[in-house]
Amino acid sequence: MSTLTFDIPAITDFLVGLLNTPSPTGYHPEAIAYVQKAFEALKMPNLSLSLTRKGALVAKLAGKKSDSPIGLTAHIDTLGLMVKEIKSNGRLRCINIGGVLWGAIESEGVTIRTHDNRRIRGSIHPTNTSVHVNNKIRTLERNEETIEIRIDERTSSETETRALGIGVGDFVFIDPRVEVTASGFIRGRFLDDKAGVACMYGALLAIQHANLTPAQDVYLHISHYEEVGHGGAHGFPDNLAELVSVDMGAIGVGQAGDEFSVSICVKDGSGPYHFDMNNKLRRLAEEHGIQHQVDIYLHYSSDGTAYWRAGGGAKVGLAGPGVDASHAYERTHQDALRHSSHLLAQFMLAEVE
Repeated sequence: MSTLTFDIPAITDFLVGLLNTPSPTGYHPEAIAYVQKAFEALKMPNLSLSLTRKGALVAKLAGKKSDSPIGLTAHIDTLGLMVKEIKSNGRLRCINIGGVLWGAIESEGVTIRTHDNRRIRGSIHPTNTSVHVNNKIRTLERNEETIEIRIDERTSSETETRALGIGVGDFVFIDPRVEVTASGFIRGRFLDDKAGVACMYGALLAIQHANLTPAQDVYLHISHYEEVGHGGAHGFPDNLAELVSVDMGAIGVGQAGDEFSVSICVKDGSGPYHFDMNNKLRRLAEEHGIQHQVDIYLHYSSDGTAYWRAGGGAKVGLAGPGVDASHAYERTHQDALRHSSHLLAQFMLAEVE
């Protein structure tokens, strides 16, 4: 059994801070800076950081050898909204980014970020919301045509809203509403995939505390375009041998995963992951007593797929903490963070196969 220890309070604090940092796909500066600062604070002498031209963060952890480097990738980008139109009543019509469930964000608070970085509060509502006025509101289909942003400023016209500095293309940050319970649950929006990033951080912490060195150089890649399909397409060395895409485990009817384990996905909507990697992750979990579930996700893809489709030649697998209610108000447990961090750390320390 492993002697690695996992600092769950530190991992949780990192995750809560990241969840409270807005990063809908297309807006990455704050969240990337947050992760970069946290990685730098580890002061690991063999850890070096760089940014790709696209803006992804790449942390290289030097290993004992460099001939067959390995990688981990997780994404900080989340679902969100963008202003499509300022309506004649001063409210905003938005389009969704990354597959928002409209019904799941109804009545949620938001922050509108103007192009010059003013922050204006508002909330999400169907048009003509009041049940005392509209007796069809309960059955109204929720979509981008019927949902609008009510701005918490004195505005009732397009002209007045524009005078606030709001314009087409502004990002709308949905409130994450993060809560950590005494029973160890973490609930909030955007655990997909900030929980995965937190597990990468947890694996680094464990390796640092144990004063261990990976067998090979490890590239920890933090992407910011996963929700639209091209986050993991670049940023790795050409001779990368193995890659684990660290993303949430989907939970629901017919799924094996739960909120207390690391999920190992052997196939998703884009096809099977590499046979050798699937078996390696399962074997590492079994050898080190890591609570895990093996699963298949039918309506899912990851940065591992983006990497392969861009021509990447490494063996790719996928693992991450189980997350309930994906793309809605999500929840996981600290046990899932522990087991996921543990599996990632063991992968970083293992020999390439």
